[in-house]
Amino acid sequence: MKVDVYKTTSGRSPVEDFIKDLSTDDQARFADVYDGIKKYGLECPRVEFKQLSGKLWEIKFTSKGGKYRIAYVVVVGDKMVWLHAFKKKTQKTPKNDLEIAEKRMKEVFS
Repeated sequence: MKVDVYKTTSGRSPVEDFIKDLSTDDQARFADVYDGIKKYGLECPRVEFKQLSGKLWEIKFTSKGGKYRIAYVVVVGDKMVWLHAFKKKTQKTPKNDLEIAEKRMKEVFS
């Protein structure tokens, strides 16, 4: 599977910015998830995939620093775009994080 990250019109990547601010261990876990999905696709071990709404899905995994989520869409065939990453702190996906992911998903599909 091909994995891309969302970029703003100015070329900035909020997902990469989020990951850079994490501990080295958590950055390594994100890299493992990225590499695993590229190699195994949706059969990647030690991660879960859950539909949020419509074409918007999330990747769920745990690291030393906590539970993390990556909102994503599959654009064409085997191309995945990571839209938004956040640390899970509550049972339900926070409304703000969901709105950010949905806004970026609309940009990707437009």
